[in-house]
Amino acid sequence: MKAAVFYEHGETTDVIQIADDLPIPEPKRGEVRLKMKAAALNRLDLFVRRGWKGLNLHFPHVIGSDGAGVVDALGEGVTTLAEGDAVAVDPSLFPDEPNLVGDYQNQVRTRIIGEHGSGFAAEYVVVPARNCVKVPDGFDLKEAAAAGLVYVTAWHSLIRRGNFQAGEDILIVGAGGGVNSASIQIARLAGAGKIYVVGSDAEKCQQAMEVGADVTINRQEEENWSKALYKLTNKRGVDVVVDNVGQATIPLSMRSLRLGGRILVVGGTTGYNASINIAQLFALHISIIGSTMGEHKDYVDVMNLIFEGKLKAVVGKVFPLSEAKQAQDALENFDVYGKVVIDLEA
Repeated sequence: MKAAVFYEHGETTDVIQIADDLPIPEPKRGEVRLKMKAAALNRLDLFVRRGWKGLNLHFPHVIGSDGAGVVDALGEGVTTLAEGDAVAVDPSLFPDEPNLVGDYQNQVRTRIIGEHGSGFAAEYVVVPARNCVKVPDGFDLKEAAAAGLVYVTAWHSLIRRGNFQAGEDILIVGAGGGVNSASIQIARLAGAGKIYVVGSDAEKCQQAMEVGADVTINRQEEENWSKALYKLTNKRGVDVVVDNVGQATIPLSMRSLRLGGRILVVGGTTGYNASINIAQLFALHISIIGSTMGEHKDYVDVMNLIFEGKLKAVVGKVFPLSEAKQAQDALENFDVYGKVVIDLEA
């Protein structure tokens, strides 16, 4: 079968190849095989391609941590799905331990499809049946694939961990990323007071407005965007900041908060060694809340909102499998607002 893979880690997308001789996988007990229709990329894919100490992949590694397809074969014991069902797949893999209750992430380390094992950018993929959510008839599978990782991450961070409440003002640092566009929509659905967004240019600020932002700050015009936000909020600051940029922005995010505000951290695209003003932290009663991905319940909840049309995945650009390298280039160069999707049928 065909798949977008790499056989070794690399700083550039030159390591990505289209293999055409991979074996078609067979489902084991509790698993299903999917004929893939769409795979979506995340910044996680770039980090996995580069690699890090302790990440031990089996090569060739198939890229893509989000996917949707049609059930092609059932493993033993699967009764919840049937051949021909269209499904989206929760990329988080939790151990089969029935004694675990509540928030699994507080008790076990989550494995992620596309990170710890091969991903979705292949003609056929085998996944646990329990990770699949049926997609309603007629729903675009490219949109279903695009929603997964970023929406479950944003939902878990904002609603579960961040306890975001109706009427609260929120700042989202960065307009173009998938988690950020998801956070804008989730905050709006939750009844946000005002949604402020920092964008890298006028185009991305406009796109943020189109998905639900109230006020945007163009970083090209306001380099010290925390000062601009301070003025916009009448020197109050916001209740919540969503920051997945990390090292370059955490100090400004802290200065954007009101007394008792909180920062929600779900990533660090510019680095992980942020400088924190400890006096500011305790004097303003600031909370810094980290999270990654979410429980399967979070995935089901947010995908149902996607299917109902209350939230919408932003598909920025679609590439055929043959252009998987170009797809990662577009993601890496911030050329796309929203998600980059690989169409397995093109």
